[in-house]
Amino acid sequence: MSDDEQAGGAAVDTSEQPGGGRSSDDGKKAGDDRKQDRDDGARGDDGRSDDDKSKSAEDEESEKEKEREKERERAAGRFKERTRDPLADDQGEDGPTDLAAAARTRLATRQLFDVRRDLISFAHSRLQSAHIGDNFNLLLGSRPLGPGMRSGPVPEEELRRLRRDHVVPQGYIRLRGALRARRLLVLGAAPGTGRTSTALSLLDEVTRRATDDTGAEPAAGPRVLRVDPEGGPRQLAQTLDDEGEEARRGTGYLLELSLTRPDALPPDEMDLDELAAALARREAFAVIVVTVGSAANALLAGRYGMLCPPAPTQELLATRLRERLEERAGEPREGDPPPAELLARAEDLWARAEVKDAVGLKDLRPAEAELLASLLAGHVLGTTSYEELLSGCRSIAAEQAQEWFAGVDRALTAPRVDAEGKPRRPDTATLFQPVAFRIALAVLGGASYSAVAAVAHLLTWELSVQSDPDNTPARPLFCDDPEVDKALSRAELTDGKVEVAGHDVPARLIWYRGSALPSAVLTELWDRHFPVRAPVVRWLRLLADDPRSQVWMRAAVAAGELCVRDFDHGYTELVRPLAEASTPRRRIFAATTMDQAAGHDSHRRTVHRIIGDWSGNGTKSLRWTAAMALGYGNAAATTDDTLDALARIGIRDEGEQLAVSSFNVVRLLTLPDAPQVLKRVAEWTHHKKEPYQDLGLVTTVRLALTRVDEVLTDDPESSPLGDRGDWPLPLALAATRPELVVPMADLLWTALNTARSKDVAMDALEALLRSAVRKDGTEWTRPGLAALLPALATEANDRRRLDWLLRRMMNDPEKPLPEPKARDLWWLAVSPAERTGQEERHG
Repeated sequence: MSDDEQAGGAAVDTSEQPGGGRSSDDGKKAGDDRKQDRDDGARGDDGRSDDDKSKSAEDEESEKEKEREKERERAAGRFKERTRDPLADDQGEDGPTDLAAAARTRLATRQLFDVRRDLISFAHSRLQSAHIGDNFNLLLGSRPLGPGMRSGPVPEEELRRLRRDHVVPQGYIRLRGALRARRLLVLGAAPGTGRTSTALSLLDEVTRRATDDTGAEPAAGPRVLRVDPEGGPRQLAQTLDDEGEEARRGTGYLLELSLTRPDALPPDEMDLDELAAALARREAFAVIVVTVGSAANALLAGRYGMLCPPAPTQELLATRLRERLEERAGEPREGDPPPAELLARAEDLWARAEVKDAVGLKDLRPAEAELLASLLAGHVLGTTSYEELLSGCRSIAAEQAQEWFAGVDRALTAPRVDAEGKPRRPDTATLFQPVAFRIALAVLGGASYSAVAAVAHLLTWELSVQSDPDNTPARPLFCDDPEVDKALSRAELTDGKVEVAGHDVPARLIWYRGSALPSAVLTELWDRHFPVRAPVVRWLRLLADDPRSQVWMRAAVAAGELCVRDFDHGYTELVRPLAEASTPRRRIFAATTMDQAAGHDSHRRTVHRIIGDWSGNGTKSLRWTAAMALGYGNAAATTDDTLDALARIGIRDEGEQLAVSSFNVVRLLTLPDAPQVLKRVAEWTHHKKEPYQDLGLVTTVRLALTRVDEVLTDDPESSPLGDRGDWPLPLALAATRPELVVPMADLLWTALNTARSKDVAMDALEALLRSAVRKDGTEWTRPGLAALLPALATEANDRRRLDWLLRRMMNDPEKPLPEPKARDLWWLAVSPAERTGQEERHG
């Protein structure tokens, strides 16, 4: 503020706000109503004097003025109500909203499904088999065609090939040492990770070493045998003892126990001790392979149990590539490059971002590495086109998802009886928990592990009830194990943060180890398993009510992806019911789902028509939902169409939905078409109809009250507003987009000079001024204020208002503004030329 005004010449008392303005609605005066009929100039028939009549007229005029003042106060109150939080009905007038957290969660979740593939064409890229060149004919599915080998010797040729080609995992030496020391090893891993190959490699090494150490001639017959797992460790121990003294020594035994069946019981520690003793008597070794999970936890936690880590992807792929190219080198053709050059070409091909994105997996399992190596080798040899290569790469994640869900509930149809021959109910909860966790992880990837585990149990309940409606399913309470969940779902845990009540707190976050897996799981779920849709829809409706943004917003985005797979079903069963719900969060869920569907070219026009119908002819709830969908910027064909629809919603029913309509107009200001949006808001404020004026004024005040992170729809890393998430939106825009300064200043000036909006606008301006520096004294939004204030305070009346406001802030009993800060803010509003002149006059 200037020294002249501090002297008192132009200053305004802090208890009285200055008037004046270019478009105020206070211009109509009441003086025209004060004219009285005084033609007679004498006493009337009632005998009163002219003085009495004059006093009566003055009293009547005073009453009218009081009534007008009350009406202005009511108008200001209605205006303030229209600037409230759109979610206030859901969380209470004074409660904090989660719009900012929801916006950030949506941005993070959309990246999970942005893997450069459209779900509509994704399913068509799945291959069942591929013939590559003259040498490779592969089945791409990971499921065996028939029953596998249950028992019998392992051929020596297979062991030799294993010694040549097997890629050992990290910790292999530790596994080998444990097997040699204890004779028995329980090896736990997820299916498909190469656990059987590792077990055979271990048995091959220890049995050869045992022969070498004793110097004895190898006995006739196989050194390594597969054992029928039906009898388990107890039967193997009995067999070893029954063979007598003539039994050959130093043999290795492989058992693959299946503990995933509901009626399967793991062996106890005494059975394992008995087997280890029998193996020691025969100088033999055994490896029991089990799948990690709740049934195997006790085995793996015992003295014989160890986890088998997967083989490193790069080494595994390089080995498989070398094998494929060496096979081709055995049949050389004229003009073929040497194998070393072909290997380099294949490795360069794998390094391409497009190929890696098509695979979409951070780690490859042995069968997947085999397939990828065949595809890469086929392309460098000229027998596989680039399109076939990418299509085959995309099929890898799809086949993994198909394997996870194939025949999960087949065990439920098998008859079960107890020891007395009575029917026994299936353990559905234990059976469905792993697949429920995979679905939950596909929907909530990036959320905290505790959140994913909790909603997975909800889905387990829904699946169990759907499968066995006559019985209440059991709910396991102590079955969660993060390491097991990671292994069975190809997931990873990372240290991160989640937002709680507007504040970041440390958390353990969980993701799929691959960008392709979330889409693959949802595609497999929705396209191939129709009975599961009903429980999943019920589950998603439950998630729509979850108060945590990391849950309900991620579920909304995933629901949009499911709707793209079958829009008729998704719209009927999920979107429409939630769009007409009574709670705002459910309606925002539906709006987000529609916006996600609009991101696909195949469904964009359909979404545009539906949102257009809702905004023009829908119920109150549907119009509210349409407004939230329009705020994303994708629910209408053009920005003009979006603004027309929001205006229809905002002015209808005496502005009943002005709050949500104005909020979503403000959301559009983070998009490239912000100048067009500001121009339309200015047209509304100067409209001849009051509902449009209110829409423009409410939008202006809403703009001043909104933070960037509440409305940002772009990736923060690519948006100029991304590093200003806690800034007020107008100041962030003023600092990053100078062309928006004058339109925003004109709008705010109009709100400050209009009776019904000036109080709320003045409070909003005060909030902007207080954001100049942070509490610790560091600069915050000062650059934005330096750009906006000169355009806002161009006239003497504007500066008197600013001076009055700064003095009010200085005299605030609760949060007094220090005079140096007030002076600094005043100088921000003064142009450099005027500032120099005043400094020269006052030293």
